[in-house]
Amino acid sequence: MSFKNIFASLLLLVLFSCKTGQDFNEKKIQIAFIADAHLQDIFAKFEDNPYQGIKNPLTGEYANIRTMNAQLHSTRIFNENYFAFLQALNDIVKKGIKQVVLPGDFSDDGQPVHVRGLRKILSQYSEKYGISFFVTTGNHDVVRPFWQDATKTDFLGKDGKEQIISSSQTDLSKNKNELPPIITADIKNWGYKEIIEQMRDFGFFPKKTDLYWQTPFSHYSYEDYTFAQAQREAVLEKRTYVIKNTNLRLSDASYLVEPIKGIWLLAIDANAYVPSQKLSGQIDNAHDFSGANTGYNNVLIYKDHLLNWVKKVAQQAKENQKILIAFSHYPMVEFNDNASGELKQLFGADKMQLQRVPSEEVAQLFADAGIQIHFGGHMHINDTGVRTSAKGNTLFNIQTPSLAAYMPGYKILTIHSDSELEVQTVVIGKVKKFNSLSAFYKQEYAHLQQSKSDHIWNKEILKAKDYKAFTSWHLKELVRLRFLPEDFPADFLQSILNLSGKDLLEINKNGSELSECLKANALGVCDFELWSGFDMILDFYRLRSAGELAVPEIGKKRLKQYELVCTALKKSNDPKLILWAEIFCKTMNGEPSDHFRIDLKNNKIDRLSVK
Repeated sequence: MSFKNIFASLLLLVLFSCKTGQDFNEKKIQIAFIADAHLQDIFAKFEDNPYQGIKNPLTGEYANIRTMNAQLHSTRIFNENYFAFLQALNDIVKKGIKQVVLPGDFSDDGQPVHVRGLRKILSQYSEKYGISFFVTTGNHDVVRPFWQDATKTDFLGKDGKEQIISSSQTDLSKNKNELPPIITADIKNWGYKEIIEQMRDFGFFPKKTDLYWQTPFSHYSYEDYTFAQAQREAVLEKRTYVIKNTNLRLSDASYLVEPIKGIWLLAIDANAYVPSQKLSGQIDNAHDFSGANTGYNNVLIYKDHLLNWVKKVAQQAKENQKILIAFSHYPMVEFNDNASGELKQLFGADKMQLQRVPSEEVAQLFADAGIQIHFGGHMHINDTGVRTSAKGNTLFNIQTPSLAAYMPGYKILTIHSDSELEVQTVVIGKVKKFNSLSAFYKQEYAHLQQSKSDHIWNKEILKAKDYKAFTSWHLKELVRLRFLPEDFPADFLQSILNLSGKDLLEINKNGSELSECLKANALGVCDFELWSGFDMILDFYRLRSAGELAVPEIGKKRLKQYELVCTALKKSNDPKLILWAEIFCKTMNGEPSDHFRIDLKNNKIDRLSVK
């Protein structure tokens, strides 16, 4: 071959390589992640009971909602998130994103009426806009591995009273509610068999359009893959594992799918159910198991087959030059900005949801198994966790915020190349019809006042200007009504709650040093008189829940004041105040969590924008 021909061939090769890279960027491969939607179809009808809910006095529309009191004592909103979910989907449609992942808790306790409603919504968006949905199970989707009867005592009924809705009459002998209970099978908790069948079109089973699909139990390889073979091995009976120290088999809904060329989505079913000490002897008794909310700490004990499978998948992805994106319901990395140790010392191991924090072993093992990017949910927080193993493997764990909590949003992953990824958080702040249920809540509030309830909520929440403000009010009331009395040590709470910022600042008195510090930061003592210990606690929860997204609401000036107060508290003689200062400082200084770039080649994360 002549030099001229060799040069021409090399030029064509370079041009082809550049074109391939350009095509990748021009296609702008994007995947949206919506975690913890907790969708309840508030306008759905029961299949076996004519009860429609209650009539909206303003619109005449019937709705079946939970009480505001129930919402404000829960870490999730039950009702308005229905509208937020639709808003998020519409936003995704406008952005032209065609791949959407739901990392668990897509439903609220796997109730048939709500799962059917979700399936209908996803099917409509699939058919109308060509969106492919991929889901995995959370602890509120498959509460126990098998179906069980369930009761909710806090639906909103006639005249603002609580309405019991149950799938069984047997558990209602101690019913003290004013309204007679509604009985319907549509409120029970479905198990794996029912949930996976209902949601089969959203990743749990292979489709002809998938380029590849497998489970931890598949016997074929990437090279000899056929849709027919995948179908045969996808049946639920072939996707089971033996529970440790028992002869019981449970389903595993994990799967790997290649929906678009070069991209592998790894859905890990990290629901790990702990067997009871005394088993019933039945093969499908839901009560033989605890719930799955602990996550990966129990996966290592009861589902160790998953780690072996993940290793094989990661190796296959490398060999076949696929970009592997993992997702599951639970975090793989500590999510408290490395403050879990201090939180445990101050609040106790059973507080602040610390039992859900994955051990360092979890991050190490999955990093070494080959997982570099993992999207999780469960905690209803916006957070990024990074861990590098002793072997030098780095895992980036991205916690997706919930649409049913503060700060409501979803994540967009943009894949620029096999090593450069971009993650952006989209806040769903303005939601159509979010306040359309206010008339119901006014009836509830009036009833609570009339009955002189001890647990009455602040009706100012009904004046929220938009959905973001509504979730901010939800968090504020949640802190007041639940977190303060349940999580905070009484003596510590008393020492901080009603103090002003000035009191906290001067807790370690050093007049001249303090004066110089304030002057250097363009602050005055009067600035600290504008807020209290309660405000600091509330802003701690804002930061813990929303990360960088909370900064605009708190304000940089206030954050600077908190920084100075923490510096003063660290010098106090009270070990609890010192711990509080350490926790708060770490919470203010986490990894980028709003808009950032991940460089997988150099294991770097860089902030792209700061609000």
